[in-house]
Amino acid sequence: MKKVSRNQSFKFKALKFGLINLLAVSFLWILITFTITQCQAQATAPRSLLALSKSDHILAIIDPVTLKVIARVPVGSDPHEVIASADGKMAYVSIYGGGSLHELSVVDLIAQKALPAIDTRPLMGPHGLTFAVGKVWFSAEGAKAVGRYDPATGKFDWAMGTGQDRTHMIYVTDDGKKVYTTNVTSATVSFLVDSLVKPTGPPGGFAPPARRNWVQTVIPVAKGSEGFDVSPDGRELWTAGADEGAISIIDIAAKKVTATIDAKVVGANRLKFTPDGKRVLVTSLRTGDLFIFDAVSHQELKRLNTGHGAAGILIDDDGSRAFIGCTGDNYVAVIDLNKLEVTGHIDIRGADGLAWAVRR
Repeated sequence: MKKVSRNQSFKFKALKFGLINLLAVSFLWILITFTITQCQAQATAPRSLLALSKSDHILAIIDPVTLKVIARVPVGSDPHEVIASADGKMAYVSIYGGGSLHELSVVDLIAQKALPAIDTRPLMGPHGLTFAVGKVWFSAEGAKAVGRYDPATGKFDWAMGTGQDRTHMIYVTDDGKKVYTTNVTSATVSFLVDSLVKPTGPPGGFAPPARRNWVQTVIPVAKGSEGFDVSPDGRELWTAGADEGAISIIDIAAKKVTATIDAKVVGANRLKFTPDGKRVLVTSLRTGDLFIFDAVSHQELKRLNTGHGAAGILIDDDGSRAFIGCTGDNYVAVIDLNKLEVTGHIDIRGADGLAWAVRR
């Protein structure tokens, strides 16, 4: 047997030592990378701002204090509106497609990940969203209807047709007994009210059991009315018409328009009351302006240019700030409602739908 030379033995030891060092360095690099990644992955704040990107097809979770995006979660191909569950743990996103698509994307806000989507067929074109009595309510523009999904059972448990064109945005009262929705092309607002019907039979005969019955009242409003809101006291519904820029005010108890403001909010997209009910904010897709009105006098207080394609509106609970999704400028504009001026921007490509998620 040939003896290994001293030089060969030295080379072998050097190679072995080098491999050990390489493994040690690799392990250290993996550890450092993991630590950095963990530090960068921020937890969802107890109160978070949710913003949709129509360009990147993501839901951005934003810290409302620092205004920094802490997570981006993929959603469907044409996201328009977003709403969070009452406990702030889940988000639901309407995948619209101009009335042709049929999906609600679901996001776990704590784990910051997408969950299996909900297929809304035959309720096509989900758009407007809200969350009430533990359920997700949505407009289905392509089906001229509104629907309701129960996350507890994983089933759709109610739907009602409006018979109107472009049933678009939706509002549901806290008890789930009244649904309001705008029908953009029909230039109407639908009031859907749940009532208890007690049928009566012949004297001394069998009386059928009581049943639930939903009744619709259709109210004509300004052409192109899309965005709307209900006053905090529940007495009025305001909606802005994009075609001629008029605002229609509906007396909810009387179920009729009691005032029309020649507001000139041409291109109106969304409308929101401030939490104290004193002011009304309207965005314009056409001009990029944010219009601010006095809710009592109906007078315009201020007009701010926020960018291009002003759309979604979200207001802080204390009424100090508003957030405006400026789709054309790829950001969410931050508005100081005390100074009535733009104070910042959050970069979101194709920004549109906005919502709060408050963990309880």
